[in-house]
Amino acid sequence: MRDFLVERLDIPREKVVPEAKLADLGVDSLMFAEMLFELEDQAKTELDIRSADALPETVGELIALIETHLQAGALKASTPPHPAP
Repeated sequence: MRDFLVERLDIPREKVVPEAKLADLGVDSLMFAEMLFELEDQAKTELDIRSADALPETVGELIALIETHLQAGALKASTPPHPAP
């Protein structure tokens, strides 16, 4: 995630720390949406973060949110479908 943000935002690596505010790094709502699409492409999955109650404010919150959605997606993918009655 750190590498992704450094490349995407063109900022020094040492600025990308868990407590860094995304807005202070230059991330607005449009850039956030664009980043989600890029992350989905890279992870080859769909991240339903756009429906989250609140957008993350810090790098740490963003990482936690993405990890939660990736884990939920992995759990869904590993659960066999229920047979039709």
